[in-house]
Amino acid sequence: MLRAIVTMASLAPVACNDTPASPTPSSNQTAATVRIVFLGSTTRRSDLPPSAAACVSGVGATHIHPSWRNFAGISLQPVPPDRYEITFSDVPLGARVSFRINDQNSCDENPTGAVTRNVLANDVRLVQNTTTPGNGDEPGYALSVAANGAVSQ
Repeated sequence: MLRAIVTMASLAPVACNDTPASPTPSSNQTAATVRIVFLGSTTRRSDLPPSAAACVSGVGATHIHPSWRNFAGISLQPVPPDRYEITFSDVPLGARVSFRINDQNSCDENPTGAVTRNVLANDVRLVQNTTTPGNGDEPGYALSVAANGAVSQ
């Protein structure tokens, strides 16, 4: 028993001298974290015209189609009463990427519910500046992100 205590005590200084992992990103970092926010009501508008009904049922839950995930549809998290958000940790660094958000409340402005305003990436307000594949070409956003999370359009 005494031998075990002596052995553990002799190893303790070694364990305490371990160097912690560096908090700075490594130079071989290939992806960044980006938080996408859509500022829009999380409840369906009651004033949508009957002509928007097909769009509303086609859109379903508010969602995003990111290019770096082959434009797969991914639901956004509602944050009532007035925004949706999602955070991605796999956005390629320095590459131009694009995405589209579809929301039922945009069906009277775009026949596919594609959102064309009130979108932010890492707190940078984006301007609709590209098209994305969907039901034909749909309005979307293109950006690039730096290792420190800075977004540019």
